[in-house]
Amino acid sequence: MLCQENTIHYCSWTFVVGGVLYLLRQITTHTPYGRYVDTKVPGMMVPAKAAWFFQELPSFLVPVLLFLTTESLPGIGRHLLLWTFCLHYFQRTFLYSMMTKGRPCPLHIVVYAVSFCSVNGFLQGHYMLHCSQYHSEWHRDTRLITGLLMFFTGMAINIHSDYILRNLRKPGEVSYKIPRGGMFELVSCANFFGEILEWFGYAVATWSFPAFSFALFTFCSIGPRAYHHHRYYLEKFKDYPKSRKAVIPFLL
Repeated sequence: MLCQENTIHYCSWTFVVGGVLYLLRQITTHTPYGRYVDTKVPGMMVPAKAAWFFQELPSFLVPVLLFLTTESLPGIGRHLLLWTFCLHYFQRTFLYSMMTKGRPCPLHIVVYAVSFCSVNGFLQGHYMLHCSQYHSEWHRDTRLITGLLMFFTGMAINIHSDYILRNLRKPGEVSYKIPRGGMFELVSCANFFGEILEWFGYAVATWSFPAFSFALFTFCSIGPRAYHHHRYYLEKFKDYPKSRKAVIPFLL
């Protein structure tokens, strides 16, 4: 399959511009999922497990189908794609979605997420399989090693933080509690920090504009959400640790 350079270029810039615009929008409003869902507003809701499964699935399925059905470039690109991007979305699609205890999600949010993940799955998969070219010594390059360390550290933080959040409440409890342990000792949204670290690590390891545009979009998407979570905790709990930041340890 030939590299669609114009498609890659315009999609990547769309993620950059769209991410910045989405960040500005979220400064004043909440995307209606999770704790910000208004159950009184009419509209079809999707159970949390089904919502997470279907919205994450394209990010795993599209690159895998490209890998299986098209001729890809030789080299490290295909391995980077499979063992970072696809690995993350395998965990989110087939493991996290089955374990989540989240609230139902509005159908239109799920549809938007499916659309985004389909486009991003194609963008990352097509670039790494059909466009990326790395020199023969890339496996020793500092960027690859640093990026992979960031990626797998972020993935571990993300999975561990999700585990802490799932076990905050006993069966039947609905009230929010202060998360403790792991990176939650430093930030209010350790799960978000882990995911941001993952995707910037992926961008460093691949040293590509498509990966960077996705990492930036991720930060613009969940960064403001972390800020709103942080303010919620500070207002709700009088004993909430004041030393914690919202999403980036010691900074933000």
